[in-house]
Amino acid sequence: MAGLSEARRQPTLDTVAAEAGVSRATVSRVINGSPKVSPEVKLTVGAAIERLGYVPNRAARSLATRRTDSVALVMREPDATVLADPYLGNMIIATSHTLMGTGVQLVLMNAQNDAEHAQLADYVRGGHVDGVLLVSMHGDDPLPEILLRAGVPTVIGGRPERLLPGLTYVDVDNLGGAVLATERLVSIGRRRIATVAGPPDMTAGVDRRTGFQDTLRAAGLDPSRVANGAFTRESGEAGMAEVLDRWPDTDAVFVASDLMAIGALRALRAAGRRVPEDVALVGYDDIEMAKHTEPPLTTIHQPVVDQARIMAELLLRQIGGDPGGDPVVLPTLLVERESA
Repeated sequence: MAGLSEARRQPTLDTVAAEAGVSRATVSRVINGSPKVSPEVKLTVGAAIERLGYVPNRAARSLATRRTDSVALVMREPDATVLADPYLGNMIIATSHTLMGTGVQLVLMNAQNDAEHAQLADYVRGGHVDGVLLVSMHGDDPLPEILLRAGVPTVIGGRPERLLPGLTYVDVDNLGGAVLATERLVSIGRRRIATVAGPPDMTAGVDRRTGFQDTLRAAGLDPSRVANGAFTRESGEAGMAEVLDRWPDTDAVFVASDLMAIGALRALRAAGRRVPEDVALVGYDDIEMAKHTEPPLTTIHQPVVDQARIMAELLLRQIGGDPGGDPVVLPTLLVERESA
């Protein structure tokens, strides 16, 4: 019976240490990811852990390391927007994939209004997560500064409106992408070009509008045909209807997101305009649905999977004690299909 009881006993740090021929403290350092352990010792201890089936006591580890082994992905958008926006969906999936195998869990958090925003800030400052990824920020959001002052490792997806010392962000070249889109429309001979721009309180929306207008000015064309959208299908349809109402002779449109472009296509069909014969159209994002619109959508590809991966990697480094690092801006490219 004593042998059966011993077999059922869960392995401990001491058991692993004896199996690996090292001290209990060395096993603890390996489990907690200390850089003070040689690769050879890590392999030896890892093999012992696998042979014995040892499972670290997460509660005890958290007390010892002051770590929760979880990070928050925070989005300040209505629930319906998060569920409908492929960009945000891809961000969630890519972040989750990056964290697989790291022992770090992903916590999704959404703040739809100021009250929820304050609760979220209190939750994060309370030490419930080890770090924060912030995406889809609007305006001069106070949360980044709150997190920096609290010493919470933080990485932002997209360039924040206000740059703060020590704040790390990973953006895509929104201005350059808008230049590519607008140059495409100019190159095919369109001269009365409008845009359905993104939200003016988001830097992505501002940069894409700026790239559009700068390109038209350089080409000697009118840059004033601008309607604003909200990166949603409905706002794209409304924005396109506004363009057709205010500037009925428009022969091309740069729409600042593919979701809005899908709405714009609907408005063009309703107005009896053919794409691209009457009105050429270029979107932005290169979401999966862009391949299946009628006609398939010429668009700007932004590397959301790479953006999410780099954000997560930078955050894990911060949590491990490394400095935040310089901002990262990823390139975009034109994907030619049939709408322009």
